[in-house]
Amino acid sequence: MNKSINMRHVPGRYGVARLAPDASVPEWFAGSGFAALVRADDETTLVCAYDRIPSGVEVDGPWYCLRSIGPFAFDATGIVQSMVTPLSDAGIGIFVLCTFDGEHLLVSESDASRAITLLTAAGHIVQT
Repeated sequence: MNKSINMRHVPGRYGVARLAPDASVPEWFAGSGFAALVRADDETTLVCAYDRIPSGVEVDGPWYCLRSIGPFAFDATGIVQSMVTPLSDAGIGIFVLCTFDGEHLLVSESDASRAITLLTAAGHIVQT
């Protein structure tokens, strides 16, 4: 895909927390803003506001979030790749979550400015 993707900053600082595969959804997960819950057979991953995650929970962050402005057809190809490749090639770690209408790219807060520069240089339009 050679098309430019429009992206916007999702306000907030995010954490990626790991819980047991059979964990109940904790009260601290509830609240406003972007959040995601993914269950796998060996873990439960929660993404939410970094400051809501209590001490004692395994967490990585804080993360900075960029979201593609969709929607995109489900059979469209190369969307995620076009956003991930410039960051990955520069050694920036990425956590990606896809929703029905768009993709969320999380990068370490310390890499946010560089990530925006790289995405812009790759032809994407980033609204901060």
